[in-house]
Amino acid sequence: MKQMLLHVHGEMLQTAVLENGRLVEFFMETSKASSLVGNVYKGRVVNVLPGMQATFVDIGLSKNAFLYIDELLDPHLEKQPKPKPLIQDLVKPGQEIIVQVMKEPFGGKGARVTTHFTLPGRWLVYMPNADYVGVSKKIAAESERTRLRGIGEKLRQSGEGIILRTAAGGESESSLHGDVSQLRALWQVIMEQVDASQAPAELHREAGLMIRTVRDTLTMDMDEIWIDDSDRFEEASALLQEMTPLLRERLKRYESKKGAALFDAYRVTEQISRDFERRISLECGGHLIWEETEALTVIDVNTGKFTGTSGLEDTVFRTNLEAADEIARLLRVRDVGGIIIIDFIDMGEEEHREKVMHRLIEKARNDQTKCTVLGWTRLGLLELTRKKARENAVHQLTERCPSCGTAGIRPSTMK
Repeated sequence: MKQMLLHVHGEMLQTAVLENGRLVEFFMETSKASSLVGNVYKGRVVNVLPGMQATFVDIGLSKNAFLYIDELLDPHLEKQPKPKPLIQDLVKPGQEIIVQVMKEPFGGKGARVTTHFTLPGRWLVYMPNADYVGVSKKIAAESERTRLRGIGEKLRQSGEGIILRTAAGGESESSLHGDVSQLRALWQVIMEQVDASQAPAELHREAGLMIRTVRDTLTMDMDEIWIDDSDRFEEASALLQEMTPLLRERLKRYESKKGAALFDAYRVTEQISRDFERRISLECGGHLIWEETEALTVIDVNTGKFTGTSGLEDTVFRTNLEAADEIARLLRVRDVGGIIIIDFIDMGEEEHREKVMHRLIEKARNDQTKCTVLGWTRLGLLELTRKKARENAVHQLTERCPSCGTAGIRPSTMK
């Protein structure tokens, strides 16, 4: 049973995805602090940093955005000049430039921006300047990949790029044509605003959390979709009717039963409180210690109270396997991004090390966010990366203790 729960609390929308009652994904956003990722701006180059091959761009936010040279060059790798040109030969201070936010401002850093524009639709991603067709790696059947690639080549115009999303699997050419036509028209509207706007200016704002949830997260394997707010219910109903009518039948309005709120009724609040702790218990008796910085997350695996029955190596192996399953789930729930280092318990047998790594790779395939397992380091740590675009829920749900500087969950946001 796969369920999506959308809980409205004032100006905040919290989204939880459950598989057989267990939390596997969690997102939240407020209308006052909506995401900037995907927004398109007309900006002005403030200063150029030759030593970093980057530039800072004023896009009208409190902090200037950061543009790296690779985000200026042609998005098609085969067309990029070699050797790479100098940043000062590409842009000058005072120059106006059109950019799109690819990473939220975080900590003391401004937003990271790109000139490789992408406009996501229900079935595909439209890239006005990419000049190639891609197909989601999660579509495994080669025949379907070939079919979709052929449709993509037929739909795109010269110079355009298209990526067929996982949701495009099995969709008709007419559905995909409607998607690309709508996105192409949107891009034309954005371009028409360029000359009429004075930098810095916002040219396009990415859809809010409700639209992104319906567009990006809802899949045909979702059995139930519950919303506890009448206005949001009507909004989701209209979106589903337009995008995926079959899922509209699975949308339900939640009415409080015996005073139990939606997240309480499905034990989401309880699971969030547990999953966002620094110390997380495993069913076998072991536990994880979770530490995060701005760019790095470190996870330590411990046997704890688990003593096993067949010997030390077997105990360690079983603990690590369970830890791999739990870590893959928690990366999605906590929406962790950046570099991730896992200190599994030392294993004596190479076969066990490989099985633990492949278990993590297998579980990471369920992640809609790109997650790459790089392998074991010389020190015996498992290294992986996960794409980071928005501020994750941990930083929205926690605050620094003024006394000791550690993080603690704010109960007010858990209601």
